[in-house]
Amino acid sequence: MKYNRLTQENREDILNILQNSKDVLFGDEISNDYKHDEMEGIHGEPECVVRVHTTQEVSAVVRYANEHRIPVLARGSGSGLVGAAVPIHGGIIIDLKDMNRILELDEDNLTVTIQPGVLLMELAQFATEHGYMYPPDPGEKSATVGGNISTNAGGMRAVKYGVTRDYVRGLTVVLPTGEILTTGGKIVKNSSGYDLKDLFIGAEGTLGIITEAVMKLVPLPAHSISLLIPYMKINDCMDTVPKLIRSGLAPTAIEFMQSEVIRHSETFLGKNFPDKSGDAYLLLTFDGEDQDYLEKQYEAAAELCLECGALDVFLVDTDERKDSVWSARSAFLEAIKASTDMMDECDVVVPRSEIAPFIAYIAEASEQSALRIPYFGHAGDGNLHIYLCRDGLEETEWIQRRDHAFKLLYDHAKSVGGLVSGEHGIGYVKKPYMRESLGDNVLDLMRGIKKVFDPNSIMNPDKLFDLED
Repeated sequence: MKYNRLTQENREDILNILQNSKDVLFGDEISNDYKHDEMEGIHGEPECVVRVHTTQEVSAVVRYANEHRIPVLARGSGSGLVGAAVPIHGGIIIDLKDMNRILELDEDNLTVTIQPGVLLMELAQFATEHGYMYPPDPGEKSATVGGNISTNAGGMRAVKYGVTRDYVRGLTVVLPTGEILTTGGKIVKNSSGYDLKDLFIGAEGTLGIITEAVMKLVPLPAHSISLLIPYMKINDCMDTVPKLIRSGLAPTAIEFMQSEVIRHSETFLGKNFPDKSGDAYLLLTFDGEDQDYLEKQYEAAAELCLECGALDVFLVDTDERKDSVWSARSAFLEAIKASTDMMDECDVVVPRSEIAPFIAYIAEASEQSALRIPYFGHAGDGNLHIYLCRDGLEETEWIQRRDHAFKLLYDHAKSVGGLVSGEHGIGYVKKPYMRESLGDNVLDLMRGIKKVFDPNSIMNPDKLFDLED
């Protein structure tokens, strides 16, 4: 696909669109941060960065870009891991971070209306302060909620509460033509034709730019408790998970932690983990309104885990223990990143019944590719985060081994009914693996949808799938 480069006339026109020239950056004014995402494996050179404040500004910039066949890309915190917010075709980055207002709390309808630059941790804190909870809980709390919507982010509480898609009630979106579309709203049900709202969730900014969102809240649970459960054998640990799901208990989160990753986290944080007896750990969380009922829940869970081979069960009930456990869990990504000179990630999701065998297969993939591959994940919903570490390998050798390991892992996931990404998305770097996983028929349908919304293919081009010339 051919796009136009920005001319001097284009630059002057864009400056005239924005009221404040300080919100428009060109060339050397553009920070290197705009040229990559958190993984830094793919780079692009934006020709212009526009810091917007209103839906109307987004609309005007996008309309101009479409008329002049200039690629445009929306960006929040840049915390993605797959190159989705990297401008591989240059063009214009629309920086949404300053659209960060919480616009309305509607307690009658249990909704909050926000701009896309609101950070996840800001929304979570706002909800808590008003006696509510925003359940989606991805690990990167400094990500924008707009980015979470665009990748359908999940997180630790997905096993009980679901993922971001389950909490989006309505969206305001700027289409690639510059037209402003409002879809959904504060309604709970909708049988009025195609639900266009859901097309934008997880689309990674390829169909439009989200400028406002109506998000569902739930009442804040009165009580919450976590259990840290060590196992000597990883298989015993993972075999416990489907039994917990079938037991009728309702854990908020079921997290899996490998001892190697915990050690990396200890080194990274300079803090000791409260237990060193296990090779693998489950971290269970329960929440609810009734303290007695909650105690019965976690006591039954503890008994089940011990029957399945757990070495012990620790209540995470003191401030010190909460800090050591949850700070370690939150730091896993950065800790693994700090343990090597470069890494890449496999965000695979498999049926819960396949978690234990898939973890066993990771060891085979590590041996066959001759790479160190630490991992952790959301055991309750089958989403594993698997990291391939370069560890000083020469670049050509690293790429060969990495690609071999990716093929092994994704092929195995497909063979057991899994998919390429559980929550981090596809972006630019995972496109070949999604093509292998889903097949050409599915991708052709996606391309057809893209053409309806974006006939000039200006909106975050070449993400999710390759565009046809």
